Formats: sequence, C-alpha cells, structure tokens
Amino acid sequence: MLHILLVEDNTADVMLVREALRSCSIAADVIIAYDGEQALKFLDKLNFRPDFVLLDLNIPKFDGYVVLDKYHQQGGPPVIVLTASDREEDKQRALALGARDYVVKPRGLYDFISAVHAILERWQSEMASQAAEG
Repeated sequence: MLHILLVEDNTADVMLVREALRSCSIAADVIIAYDGEQALKFLDKLNFRPDFVLLDLNIPKFDGYVVLDKYHQQGGPPVIVLTASDREEDKQRALALGARDYVVKPRGLYDFISAVHAILERWQSEMASQAAEG
C-alpha cells in the first residue's frame, strides 16, 4: 500500500486525486494537508513518513516552495509537484529545491485523472524496483 501526503487546498482536485486512485486500483492511504503549515506539521511527525508527497505550489500559509525546501533540507520523502503553473521558471525553481518531478495539472477531468494515474503507476513501479533491489 502506498502512503501519500497530498498537499492541496482545492477540494475538487483532492477528489480528482482520490478518483484517480480508485480508477487505477492502487491501494493507497492518502493524508491531506490543505495548506503549507499543515504539510510542515506532518513533516515534523516522527511516526508519519509517506512514500511520496504530491504538492501543489499555490497553497495558503506557506507556499509550495517553502514546503519543498523544508522537506528537502530535512531529508523528507520524494516530492512530486502537481500544480497549475506551466511556467518554466516555476518548474526550474521546484526542481532546484529538490522536487523529483514536476507535473502541470491538466484542465480536463479525464486528463487530470490520467496524469495522476501515470504518477501513481510510475511510483508504484519505482517502489517495487527498490524493494526487489534491497
């Protein structure tokens, strides 16, 4: 089972991520942080370590860059940025701060679910490879 921290303030996008999980039959425990402050509190919990984080950049209290920088500094789990911004500067900044991947949220329902599905399948495959190696 995957353990995912989803940092997202848009409830519609939260529902779409959950729908993507259901549609691709991937067992996952998803914890939601609706702002940067909540996300950082989860980081500080010693008994909570997700397999990866799906992070929107445009979130309240502390933006995604602050969260990403803090996760990276503390050796946190891999972070995949899932955001509406298609600006190259945003992508380069996120990757420089340690994001493992940067995915622009598609606008259509089906495309959004397909994009999340692809992220989940890639991570499930990567985790299986790591388990086989060691």
